[in-house]
Amino acid sequence: MNALKHVDSHMDNLISDLQTLIRQPSVSAKNEGIEECASLVQKILKKSGIPSEILRLKKGIAPIVYGEIKSKSNPKKTLMFYNHYDVQPAEPFELWNDPPFSGVKKGNKIFGRGATDDKGELITRIKAVEACLKTTGDVPCNIKFVIEGEEETGSAHIEDYLKKYKKKFSCDGVIWEFGYVDSKNRPIIGLGMKGLLFVELSVKESKIDAHSSLAVLIKNPAWRLIEAVKSLRDSNGKILIKDWYEEVTPFSKKDLEIINKEPFDESVFKKEFGITSFVGGKKGLDAKKALVGGATCNIAGFVSGYTGDGAKTVLPGSALVKIDFRLVPKMEPKKQIMRLKKHLKENGFDDVTIKIFHGEAAARTDSSEPFVNQVKMAADKTFGKSIINVSNAGTGPMYPFVDLLKAPCISIGSTYMFSRIHSPNEFARVDLLKKTTKCICLIMENFGKS
Repeated sequence: MNALKHVDSHMDNLISDLQTLIRQPSVSAKNEGIEECASLVQKILKKSGIPSEILRLKKGIAPIVYGEIKSKSNPKKTLMFYNHYDVQPAEPFELWNDPPFSGVKKGNKIFGRGATDDKGELITRIKAVEACLKTTGDVPCNIKFVIEGEEETGSAHIEDYLKKYKKKFSCDGVIWEFGYVDSKNRPIIGLGMKGLLFVELSVKESKIDAHSSLAVLIKNPAWRLIEAVKSLRDSNGKILIKDWYEEVTPFSKKDLEIINKEPFDESVFKKEFGITSFVGGKKGLDAKKALVGGATCNIAGFVSGYTGDGAKTVLPGSALVKIDFRLVPKMEPKKQIMRLKKHLKENGFDDVTIKIFHGEAAARTDSSEPFVNQVKMAADKTFGKSIINVSNAGTGPMYPFVDLLKAPCISIGSTYMFSRIHSPNEFARVDLLKKTTKCICLIMENFGKS
């Protein structure tokens, strides 16, 4: 395939374009550089031969960069690439070895915020399409790009975009915005993502903080909140809210076979995080099943009273906890919210205030879907061996794509699992960028032949 040779001989261009993208800050949490980065992405698409436009909902909402090429040889099949151009905040700046938006290259690595998540992944898709166009003047199937600017803040408007442009976005399959590569350089082909429900629980007792000697008379809201939170989950991680798991279906026989085959080095994982055991003593298949399909109730942050250095005998007037629930397929965020509210009320915690930040359903592509095999064949040919993952442990806005576009979604990419995404010194590996670009070329070819 001539496109693969083109990728080999034009890696300097790929690296240069990625560095250009990294050097344009695009922090959605601060609305920093969003419009500028959208324009830059459109410019790179056009330079690569991909007709593109900026799509909008209304002022103040990050635009989507849309690209589309119609295949001359196979106009009946359409493959979409979903990516995002926004990045996480770079703080703390002092922990970076180089400026976070410098895009500096050192050996086999390109450093910078967004180097992997998601500008590195985006560039592999663009350059794969460019390689096909440059060598054949065509693409193996119709190609569409949907590149959003709010993914790192929860993709609040992606569903609205999908509804507004449903016909424009219609496709037969979606290559998701990222894909992990493990420590043995094997790409992990993800067939799904967990959902997410993010809430804030708070208790206000007194109008001011008081001297802690008054704890004999004034109720401590931190203790109250601890009692409420403790009622949500047991020490083994099981969520105690009534009917929380009501709609969840067990893994299929084929899913269990895939999960069982998936490599997971517990000792390496524990060493990476400096831990000695897993929640509930899980090990082996149970640990792998939890990563793929286990619901969670996680305390993301707890704030009350004095948390500075030294001692301060204070009785706080209020307490607040932020909790994220990972959801699995069939768990509807709105229904789970109602169950949470009902649980707190029935257990006597009427005084606990609930604030809902974000709700997103889980999505999963059936492992028997032909698209899965097309992606795996391409990955195996490029990398030597690949791994099927029934579902990623994290969350992304995959559900509305599956629900509204009725298209299977699959994750595959160049994200080395220890590439420090969302952390200081994030990097992309050049060798993985090259392999993934070639892999995308082969995916398009396989998809076009199906």
